[in-house]
Amino acid sequence: MEEPQETTVVLADDHHIVREGFAALCAVNGMRVLGQCSDGPAALEMILELRPDFAILDLHMPLMTGVEVIRRLRGRGCTAKLLILSISREEKTVIEALRAGADGYLLKDGPVRHLLDAINFVKDGGQYVSPLLRGAGLFTKPERSVADNPMDSLSRREMEVFTYLVKGMRAKDIAELLRISPKTVDTYRASLMRKLNVHDIVGLVKFAIERNLTSTSEEN
Repeated sequence: MEEPQETTVVLADDHHIVREGFAALCAVNGMRVLGQCSDGPAALEMILELRPDFAILDLHMPLMTGVEVIRRLRGRGCTAKLLILSISREEKTVIEALRAGADGYLLKDGPVRHLLDAINFVKDGGQYVSPLLRGAGLFTKPERSVADNPMDSLSRREMEVFTYLVKGMRAKDIAELLRISPKTVDTYRASLMRKLNVHDIVGLVKFAIERNLTSTSEEN
């Protein structure tokens, strides 16, 4: 029987003591830190070279922000799970990070268990937001913009599944591409169809054509 594969991590933060603290936490919980760095460009290069399972990125790093690092990584096809670590509680900042491709947003003043919860949650394709942000009343008004553009109600992962479904890809192929299970793809498909009020793939394609979304899907 094969042993479970070790989870690998890259840490990027300009505060050495923060990196060392997270490195120790990872080691205690059976994860291996492949590398540490203190600025955005170094993080971008390290993640592309070492291809870790996870990267934990400070939002405000020298030379390049964590969000810009994520944006560039996703643009180059990086599939690592990317978590933003920040002191900012602004809803606009959180949404920007998630839309750039972050798999999670954590607060630096949150408890250690939130990091472990985030890692376990996003492993299966979920998108994690610190419970401290939800407790503060953020992300509790989905009706605000959904009526104008229902696409705004989709998470980044749901948007990815939507794009591939419109291209005609099967759940099995989408699962392989996103490194999640076919069952998880089915869950995202059901969720996004419910949010868009669409009941089958034909309706989904029609939805995309009516809103001129098919050309965007092909470019991505």
